[in-house]
Amino acid sequence: MADAPSTHPSLLRRLRDLRDREAWSLFVETYAPAVYQYARSQGLQDADAADLAQEVLRGVVGAIDRFVYDPTAGTFRGWLFTLARRRVADFMRARATVPDGADDSVLRNVPSRDAEDESRWDDSIRGRLLALAMRQVQVDVSPTTWQAFEATALGGRPGKQVAAELGLSVAAVYLARSRVLARLKEIIHELENPT
Repeated sequence: MADAPSTHPSLLRRLRDLRDREAWSLFVETYAPAVYQYARSQGLQDADAADLAQEVLRGVVGAIDRFVYDPTAGTFRGWLFTLARRRVADFMRARATVPDGADDSVLRNVPSRDAEDESRWDDSIRGRLLALAMRQVQVDVSPTTWQAFEATALGGRPGKQVAAELGLSVAAVYLARSRVLARLKEIIHELENPT
């Protein structure tokens, strides 16, 4: 897992450097699939959703130097969701053909920002952040620590059983689990709250 992207608390600042391949790779890996999934959930075909995801990423490239992170004004995730929602609406408007004098209700029928869409969006992003954090932590900790965490936290196995298998004390198993969970929370917090 040596090729796992490193986590840096100032990802948004790093994105301003278009040559920072590591930052952009992490960004694309985290957010492009969420944009694609959102577009598909709004009824776009596979190819259209993929094109729209690329368009949203190009929009980020064009706007990132002007983006100012202000947690009181909202999250980066929220800003990106708004950008994706607007691109989907633009796509639908462009595809709608309304003859002159016809009812233009189809143009008003663009995706609205509802709580369910935003909730699915947040869940998708959180899942990707967790996956990235887990890859990073697995690189950062010893194999035994990871095995103890994986068996107890992800596998739901009893600490006593895992301790016997790994040749550790029960306390060491739960300490390993606790350390990995703390590091996961730290990485996810850094990704969600860039400085």
